[in-house]
Amino acid sequence: MLNGLAILFTFQLAGEIVAYLLGGWVPGPVVGMAMIAVALTLTRSTSFLNPAHEGTVSTSKTILANLGILFVPAGVGIIQHLDLIRDRGFALLAVVVLSTVATLTLTVWTFILVKRLSGGYGND
Repeated sequence: MLNGLAILFTFQLAGEIVAYLLGGWVPGPVVGMAMIAVALTLTRSTSFLNPAHEGTVSTSKTILANLGILFVPAGVGIIQHLDLIRDRGFALLAVVVLSTVATLTLTVWTFILVKRLSGGYGND
């Protein structure tokens, strides 16, 4: 498991470095995830890298199986502050709904603007 974690963290670090060199256009963890996906695909049938491949896959499966543990602190925080949620619940709900609608609207308009500027929208 330690070898698998070392490989995962190495690829995340490599992804962060590549993202930094690219100016931050793509998040580092996304670059690292793409790099490790390619590496795992290419090393699947390589016999001398098989232990590293299997260790990384089993470590990833273990992390994913226990991912729910990461949500426990958020749940505890909600339970500890039920009085705040009771007092300001409507305001919190309004902020969440309005920010979600604003984000979706801005995303759609940005997509439409980029498509129009690139000449790929409305030129049927």
